[in-house]
Amino acid sequence: MESREIKNSGKHSRGLTHAWRATGLALQGLRAAWQYEEAFRQEVLVAAIAIPVALFLPASMLGKTMMIASIFLVLIVELLNSAIEAAVDHTSLEQHPLAKRAKDVASAAVLLSIVNALVVWGLVLFGRG
Repeated sequence: MESREIKNSGKHSRGLTHAWRATGLALQGLRAAWQYEEAFRQEVLVAAIAIPVALFLPASMLGKTMMIASIFLVLIVELLNSAIEAAVDHTSLEQHPLAKRAKDVASAAVLLSIVNALVVWGLVLFGRG
């Protein structure tokens, strides 16, 4: 069986041009989240405090890495939550049980990422039994 190369339809560029454009789109997404999502701004503020604190705490390099990664995970999940909410709202502003479920599940993912961060920080800082 021979492998086939997927042809570029012109929609996506390749190589460094693609990486450059993708980076630009990602930065636009961060700007939009900052502009329109209060929860994201609050979580960025927490990250701006927590990440430097993690670097100066008396924890192992692995512990610091886990603490910082858990904070980034909260930001990532919040961005995905915001994207889901925007897509659902774009589809329809009418109340619908599936739209509510999508938004509620995405919010639950944010909550779990925050709980994860708290657990990671607690275990690193106080789990030295």
